[in-house]
Amino acid sequence: MKTKIATVLALTLLVMINFSIWSFVNNPLQLQPWTKTTMGLTYDPTRKTDDPRDNIFVSEEDMDKDLTLLENKVHAIRTYSMLRGQNKIPDIAAKHNLNVTMGAWIDGNLEKNRQELEALINVSRQDNPKIIRVMVGNEVLLRNEIPEDALIEYIREVKKRNWRPVSTSETWAEWLKHPKVAAEVDFIAVHILPYWEGIAAEDAVDYIFDRYHQVQQAYPDKPVIITELGWPSDGQPAKHATASVSNQAKILREFLNRADQEKITYYIVEAFDQPWKQSIEGSAGAYWGIFNADRQAKYPMDGDVLTLPSWSHWATGAAVLSVVLMALFLFTRRSLKLPGMVFFGLITNLAVSTIFWSLSIGAQQYQTPLTIIFWVVLILMQVLAAIILLIESLEIAEVIWHRKTARTFQPLTPSPDFKYPKVSLHLPIHNEPPLMVRKTLEALAKVDYPNMEVLVMDNNTKDAGIWEPVRDDCERLGPMFRFFHLENWPGFKAGAINHALEQTAADAEIIAVIDSDYILSPDWLNCMVPYFDNENVGFVQSPQDYRDRHQSTFKDICYWEYAGFFNIGMVQRNEYNAIIQHGTMTMVRKSALLEVGKWSEWCICEDSELGLRLYEAGYDSVYVKDSFGRGLMPDTFSGYMTQRFRWVYGAMQIIKAHWRSFLPTQKSPLTSAQRYYFVAGWLPWFSDALALVFTITSLLLTAIIVYDPIHSELPINAFLLPTIGLFTFKVLRGLWLYQARVPCSFWQSLGAALSGLSLTHTVARGTIQGMFTSGKPFMRTPKYEKQGPLFAGLMIIRQEVILMLLLAAAMIAMASLEHFDNLSGRLWISILAVQAVPYIATVATLLISIAPHYGKNAKLAEELDEV
Repeated sequence: MKTKIATVLALTLLVMINFSIWSFVNNPLQLQPWTKTTMGLTYDPTRKTDDPRDNIFVSEEDMDKDLTLLENKVHAIRTYSMLRGQNKIPDIAAKHNLNVTMGAWIDGNLEKNRQELEALINVSRQDNPKIIRVMVGNEVLLRNEIPEDALIEYIREVKKRNWRPVSTSETWAEWLKHPKVAAEVDFIAVHILPYWEGIAAEDAVDYIFDRYHQVQQAYPDKPVIITELGWPSDGQPAKHATASVSNQAKILREFLNRADQEKITYYIVEAFDQPWKQSIEGSAGAYWGIFNADRQAKYPMDGDVLTLPSWSHWATGAAVLSVVLMALFLFTRRSLKLPGMVFFGLITNLAVSTIFWSLSIGAQQYQTPLTIIFWVVLILMQVLAAIILLIESLEIAEVIWHRKTARTFQPLTPSPDFKYPKVSLHLPIHNEPPLMVRKTLEALAKVDYPNMEVLVMDNNTKDAGIWEPVRDDCERLGPMFRFFHLENWPGFKAGAINHALEQTAADAEIIAVIDSDYILSPDWLNCMVPYFDNENVGFVQSPQDYRDRHQSTFKDICYWEYAGFFNIGMVQRNEYNAIIQHGTMTMVRKSALLEVGKWSEWCICEDSELGLRLYEAGYDSVYVKDSFGRGLMPDTFSGYMTQRFRWVYGAMQIIKAHWRSFLPTQKSPLTSAQRYYFVAGWLPWFSDALALVFTITSLLLTAIIVYDPIHSELPINAFLLPTIGLFTFKVLRGLWLYQARVPCSFWQSLGAALSGLSLTHTVARGTIQGMFTSGKPFMRTPKYEKQGPLFAGLMIIRQEVILMLLLAAAMIAMASLEHFDNLSGRLWISILAVQAVPYIATVATLLISIAPHYGKNAKLAEELDEV
């Protein structure tokens, strides 16, 4: 009861924290109000889903609705074209008492230019007092679409055939470069758009007035009118300029009040968002309107401004989903203490809120079919990253704040009346050094257990000089040892130990398996076999351990990387009867093994697959974390990678073969905890595969950005959680759990983190290949392998090196782009840098592995003898 009350209190507290964070981020901005009528807006009647380049006519009814909306809000509008029905705008504007600065669009299409000019002249000669100016072209010189002299001829023609003031619109810089054009016009129509020049929002208004006065000084005899100024409310940043609702509101309000004081004539660009401009100007091009494309005001001009007005709806959605997830996890974790609940809840809230924040950003933007697909993929990746984050958070909570349960097993001491069941110990070997196997056999001969046999299965070793000494050692050690040499034997290791099963003594009740390099403690069987007195125990497991970690720095960091799994993951899984069976230091009830169908020869991780089948058959497991045997670690980084690839690839084979058992249905033969821990245990490997997908995606996006920075946008928000967020959390999680559960120093835990990171790409390859291929052969981890030169090592990790160099080149390229000299650009470089860390770790670990050993081989041999 107390646990349920604590859980409810934790959920309530976390919901309050969730809303507090959303409220703080969306704190209303108190800006200088604008309460007067705005002087002018630029106006394009194109609707939300239309594109003027398709020559779609806008109906008079739609234009009338637009100008009805603008009536009494502005004094005047400015248009850009006389075609597609826009020649009707001046008459409609007159009905709403709006002045019009009327424009003709000029570009390289001379025939269309003629149509624009004739329509402009014809309408301007009508008796409409609301037409106050006419414009010949818009940024024609900036786009360099016709020569200066041709533009001057157009201006002269319009002036000759029209009595209203005539000009052309250009940026302030173009006016300063073209005094000949300035001499021909009746007024200077200048565009001052600090956003496109990368000016920071806080400096934008001062910049507008500085440039305005600069043009005034250049042409003191001409009236200067600002025919375009503004700021986008969304889209990619441009240098130091950040597009946002708050920045747009702040700049416009400040400018409007200052322009009113200085009596400046101006037109804000623009009345309504134009989504079609994204293909021309990039994503920011769609968001310059003070109304969105649905004709809704983005914010009031005289009240507080909210960046996300509907934030409470998104916060509610995030809170509801967070509560569901927390309840799903926490109400099934009765052994979790309150601090663990709060910790897990905080991470859940942050992860879910991040996803909802991304959704809110996408919902506010104008989407195309292509961008919708892009957003769906990115959100799905965020969801997968969030699931991984939650699972790893729950692991922290359970390890740090877990109440001790009855499933904590210790080594046993047989009672005086204990009946020792016969143990058949199987030792598969393949091409192993005879001296190494001899040490293993001699340790087995010293095992203190009265009823056992040892079956040594040599599997397909071609060189008689390697397997015959092992046969001779077995004969020397006595009848307890039996040796079998198998020629052309199928099934790899599983095939060999299946054959051993057929040769096992009929009265044997327990099958024990160790690797050929393991030196057993004499008391292993005595301490572990008594657990089989419980008839429901199917297998008993002791951890893998190693005796050669002092041989080199490389082996030391590998040792502690292995130790994390056996001291953290296996201990926690044991609490829920969901450990991973591994093929050394394991014991299996023979009758259970025969019942579920022996070792699977189709799976290169036959040990883990058997453990899962035993669980499916209803058997329990026992894990004692005490070490009873020590083997040898891979001697080279190549061997380390090969071993991990085999584990990952085999896990994917198991998932494909047993996926129905992991479904949350009543028909599943696994308990809910077993389903959870098997899926949770494999998800970090999918996380590495996801990281590889994100890395490749990042490189492709960077290439597109470098090729076309103006029209490209950085999907920062979608990448932060799956890259920087997940990476940072995983590193901190590892260090935290190591300090709590692994008997090592902080620096040793850092070494373990380095070696684990170095396998990221190997794990990603194993996951992807395992999911989409089948039939990979068993990959033996060689012992006493000679270390090759640096070049050979680099060739082994060539994929990692190539990706590292590509990421480095991408970072350099991004840093050289002036357009992205801003927070977004720096965040993107940070994302690329984080993605490069695992590849750097791979190179670093390789260099450590080939560095000279600080211990001599003689010393190593001495230590091995002592063990």
